Amino acid sequence: MDPKLHQTILLSSFKLIPFILIAVFLLSTPSASQLSSDFYLFSCPNVERLVRNTVESASALDSTIPGKLLRLLFHDCLIEGCDASVLIQGKGTERSDPANKSLGGFYVVDSAKELLEVLCPGTVSCADILVLAARDAVELTGGPSVEVPLGRRDGLVSSASNVRPNMVDTSFSVDELAQRFTSKGLSMDDLVVLSGAHTVGSSHCDAFSERFKQSSNGTMVPVDTSLEKGYAKQLAETCRAGASATTTVDNDPSTPSSFDNQYYVNLLANRGLLHSDSVLVTDARTRSTVEAFSESQDAFFMTWAESFVKLSTIGVKTGDDGEIRFSCSSVNG
Repeated sequence: MDPKLHQTILLSSFKLIPFILIAVFLLSTPSASQLSSDFYLFSCPNVERLVRNTVESASALDSTIPGKLLRLLFHDCLIEGCDASVLIQGKGTERSDPANKSLGGFYVVDSAKELLEVLCPGTVSCADILVLAARDAVELTGGPSVEVPLGRRDGLVSSASNVRPNMVDTSFSVDELAQRFTSKGLSMDDLVVLSGAHTVGSSHCDAFSERFKQSSNGTMVPVDTSLEKGYAKQLAETCRAGASATTTVDNDPSTPSSFDNQYYVNLLANRGLLHSDSVLVTDARTRSTVEAFSESQDAFFMTWAESFVKLSTIGVKTGDDGEIRFSCSSVNG
């Protein structure tokens, strides 16, 4: 090669180095839009398999785990965003609020985190573990497989005072549900789709107690006449006066352990457990979607995948926001 040409090429290459370094820096600095399905491809390539194995093992021992993990994600994402702030223990935290006292499944996330801290220390956030665990809970109970973007960081703030202004209440009307969902960037369709999470899991009696009253002879009678009579009778017998505060009822009375479209079939038969479920069939804005999902499980599953990803990316923290916790139940330091 001509010496002058060789020198020119070298000089040109050296001039490009600053630009290459800048490009590398930009690519390695995460932002809210930089979540990706292969975020841990090099830093912890087996993260999804390890989380799934943990969820699968726990679910084999306790069939209520899938519903608990799914509910745990909802209660996390709707408050401070999907940042695992609901996992933090302590006085005055989200977890301490009465609305979150009945949450469960924490130990599954903790177990996965402990394993990952051994194999990939300081790498995988509790927020990502929770999203993966909830995703896997759906698939393990017969629901669709969903590819979720990863790269969330864990939040530093967890305050009980933030729970009530952001959480969905089981007594909400469609207008109240819609307002709460749209404030999080979710649509009316997302509301109907994500309510389908109630196809698994269970609820404590006090979650729908306003639908009944105690008669003079001590029995529970429905005040909500929209409930199908046979179903109302079953609920009244299970949640009778004086029943333990720990008594629960399956959200889906037909296929409680399967993630399917039976929830929507139940709604149309007036067998929706919660008031916030039942109102979806009495409002024209939501009823048509309920009907569509009751007729097609494929349609429900396809739309679920889209809405679940939207839910799991609410208010995520990336880059310099938050941290990677060493323990999911407390902030570092």
